[in-house]
Amino acid sequence: MKALVRVALCFFPLLLSGPAIGQALQPADPASVGMDAAKLEQVTARLQQHIDDGDIPGVVAAVARDGKLVYFESLGRFDLENDRETRPDTLFRIYSMTRQVTSVAVLQLYEQGKFQFDDPISMYLPEFADQRVLLDPGSTDITQTRERVGDITVAHLLTHTSGLGPRSSALYRENNVRDKSISLDEMTSNAARIPLFHDPGTSFRYGIHATILGKLVEVWSGQPFDEYLQANLFEPLGMDSTMFWAEGEDAERLAVVYRPSDGRLNPYRIEQVPWTSRPPLIEGGVGLLSTAPDFMRFSQMVLNKGELDGERVLQIETAELMYENAVPDAAMPIGTGGYWLGSGWTLGGFNLVMDAGAYNFPVSNGMIWWDGSAATRYFIDPNENMIMVIMGQVSPSRGGGFRENFRRLVDEAIIERRI
Repeated sequence: MKALVRVALCFFPLLLSGPAIGQALQPADPASVGMDAAKLEQVTARLQQHIDDGDIPGVVAAVARDGKLVYFESLGRFDLENDRETRPDTLFRIYSMTRQVTSVAVLQLYEQGKFQFDDPISMYLPEFADQRVLLDPGSTDITQTRERVGDITVAHLLTHTSGLGPRSSALYRENNVRDKSISLDEMTSNAARIPLFHDPGTSFRYGIHATILGKLVEVWSGQPFDEYLQANLFEPLGMDSTMFWAEGEDAERLAVVYRPSDGRLNPYRIEQVPWTSRPPLIEGGVGLLSTAPDFMRFSQMVLNKGELDGERVLQIETAELMYENAVPDAAMPIGTGGYWLGSGWTLGGFNLVMDAGAYNFPVSNGMIWWDGSAATRYFIDPNENMIMVIMGQVSPSRGGGFRENFRRLVDEAIIERRI
């Protein structure tokens, strides 16, 4: 019961201040949903050990099953230099966990008939009409190209099979494709003027797709991307701590990013543009800040197939697309090793577990999940009717394997298996 008391105490201020974790995620005794409270205590002990070992400065982690919150801990410091304790509402840069939020916005507009998945994106963004393909996908010589075979479709963007590449690629860095100091329109134009790595639909290449989807949301909705998300996702779901920048009081709870060097954690600036004022680039791929409580809300909505606390943001039939592999056969498998070899990708922007044996931490086929490059991660498990969120702030994101250990120990705490 000690863990349950801590859960309640952690969330009590949030529950008083607004919707917070909401009706769907009230604190409950782990045993009431088939989980072992003592085992969950071991989760806390292991996370604290990661902090003590200097792997991470602090962490917020949460678990819910059957719509009940059974674990929530905020540990360590989010600002070591000023000795500021990690809070339940600490803001984290979630980077690639932004992608699924963008994809849900796209699915909403699909429901409204704004587009079809097989529509060429050049119907809405004409600058992509004549984009060519590199002769050698490993080259950065943009003069060595050929004609493209096929068009980039909306589905290709959602599944990373368009031929666009990662923001960190040498090709994009040399040609200044992506920078937070440029606008979304400028980045879209940059992405269209640089050749593709491969023909659309022929290969999976994790990349800047969701940022282009953010521009399409603007075209289809007639609203700025951030305003669309606020009105159609964040407000209906009570995600009042998810934003593209933090200013005023919000800036006071923004975690510092750290990088290990010389045996200690040192502040590290990933982006030159600060997160404490509106950036020129409102980025659907990696641009959001959020909290563990907000992402528990988002995750529960996905687990509920589009609904949270009576607010339906997606129809069930559309929400089911978030659990189905949508990568073309020609682009499978999506990787050659590790969990990539056992994964697919869905129209909801999620990694889908298709072969649990390819993973080095416990998962089950049909689970969807993803993470962020500054050490955040979340899991949505329809088999066990569970959601899990863990947020730290280090780069590189490994943090001594704290996210994998969290997932492993939570799995060991399950007493009653549903599969």
